[in-house]
Amino acid sequence: MSAHLKKRTLMLAGHDTSVALEPEFWATLAEMALQQALPLPQLVTQIDAARGPEQSLASTLRVHALRWARQAPPAD
Repeated sequence: MSAHLKKRTLMLAGHDTSVALEPEFWATLAEMALQQALPLPQLVTQIDAARGPEQSLASTLRVHALRWARQAPPAD
């Protein structure tokens, strides 16, 4: 694993799942969860449930975070 990635272990579908993402993506996902009044693991569970079988969870989380960030108003 690259030194710039932050690994987190989450419970998904009853199993511990480790995901390594850049800290900026984790921060964006945390903002998404806060905006939706969800705990981060619940947001990741929802995103995981909607992904295709050939997509990795890490890639899916990055794409969701990027799409959300593009829709968010620019920071002052």
